[in-house]
Amino acid sequence: MKQTSGPARKPAEAVIKDIRRATRRQFSSEEKIRIVLEGLRGEDSIAELCRREGIASSMYYGWSKEFLEAGKK
Repeated sequence: MKQTSGPARKPAEAVIKDIRRATRRQFSSEEKIRIVLEGLRGEDSIAELCRREGIASSMYYGWSKEFLEAGKK
């Protein structure tokens, strides 16, 4: 049996790109500062904070490094 294709479908790579674009979030400077300060407060673990905010811990530590280096200037 031959399958007939319906409407033209996007290639898988295009679909993945669309999903990534839709799920990638931009954080404002104020949001980054708020998250870093919350982490420095130490009330919750960094892992818990990152889970709650929906970011990777490596992203948090990158922001933290930028924040602390900016304070030295």
